[in-house]
This record gives sequence, structure tokens and C-alpha cells, in this order.
Amino acid sequence: MTVSRMDNVGIVVDDIDSTIEFFTELGLRLEGRTLVEGEWAGRITGLGTQRVEIAMMVTPDSHSRLEISRFLEPPVVADHRNAPVNALGYLRIMFAVENLDDTLARLGKRGAQLVGEVVQYEDMYRLCYIRGPEGILIGLAQQLGQQSSRANPVGR
Repeated sequence: MTVSRMDNVGIVVDDIDSTIEFFTELGLRLEGRTLVEGEWAGRITGLGTQRVEIAMMVTPDSHSRLEISRFLEPPVVADHRNAPVNALGYLRIMFAVENLDDTLARLGKRGAQLVGEVVQYEDMYRLCYIRGPEGILIGLAQQLGQQSSRANPVGR
């Protein structure tokens, strides 16, 4: 059996409203927002009874989703927001953008900070990492012209 699709990537935040605003500025659209609570939800996550506010964001092409969660109960137990790029476990989300400079300027007004610097990979991509709301690590990649058959650095 094979996977039919990747449904979404989930992140946990303290301030769901500013996180939604940030990803809206990046170009995602709020698809829905709800409160998920009760013992049934806790059976899925293994957390027992829980109350979680969830916002589902979707990319402009409607193929990818970002699930933003704010746990009301139980309390959050770990914080990985300031982990460096070489930390173990989930680390970042990467988005393809049309204009990297414009995207950085718009997101900078919402508090995004460049992690290192914008670099160019051969004649194929301009790439960078930023810290978004609550320190979330986000990769941005602008494709330059025709893509070569060589390795794709976007997924690294």
C-alpha cells in the first residue's frame, strides 16, 4: 500500500491569531478554524482529554495545508522554537515563492527575521531561512528560470 497524499503539516503555537496573519501575508488562505475537544480527540493524540484551537491554512494551489494548533488543555510540555537548523526532529516548513525579496519585505513587517543570509544555488534557486511568529523556522525558495535535472536543494 502506498500513501495517497500528504494531508498537512502541523505546528503548535501560543498566539494563533498572529500566526494566521503571518501565513496569510505569506500567501496561504485560512480554510477553517475550530475548537477540537474531548476524550475522543485525546485518544488520537494520546494526551487524554484535550481542548485545542485549530486553524487550517491552505496554499494558493490548494495542494498543501498547514494545521496551526493552540493547546488550551493539556498545557504544552516542550518548546523547540529556537532550535538550530541541525536539531533532531521536525524542524521547518519550506515554501516556494515567486519573489523572495518582496516576500522578505512583507514578512519583515510582521516580525520575520532572516536566520543567515539569502544565497543563490547555482542558476536554479535563491534560498533563505527566516524565523516567523514565535520563532517558527521557515524556508523560502525562489526558482530562477528553467530547473536543471540536478539535485533539488529545496527539500534539504
